Amino acid sequence: MPHKRFHNHPSLGERRRSLCASLTPAEAALWRVLQRSQLLGRKFRRQHSIGPFVVDFYCPKERLVIELEGSAHDSEHTAIRDEARERFLSAAGLTVLRVENRHLFENPEGVLDLIRQQFRSG
Repeated sequence: MPHKRFHNHPSLGERRRSLCASLTPAEAALWRVLQRSQLLGRKFRRQHSIGPFVVDFYCPKERLVIELEGSAHDSEHTAIRDEARERFLSAAGLTVLRVENRHLFENPEGVLDLIRQQFRSG
């Protein structure tokens, strides 16, 4: 039986809180520019659950998921899991933007431009 709550289901609350309390350096850096609607007035949520998955960042207005990827995403097992997650989120009508951590640190403004390009309206 599917969950009645698709977003932030209570069963994932503990996991979301744990992830928020232990952001990676890349997540913390991106959150500093996304929080409080600083990026073109778009509200983002961090460690937001959608269905059975907890995504790094979610913008409800744009239906945009941002996933940061570091070395933890280099294994074959993780790649298969990430693919399944992306298929699920895309089937739910969401856009998934994957950004490598190193790109965020090497070219933060370029990453913000990439995020802005995903916005459907001005």
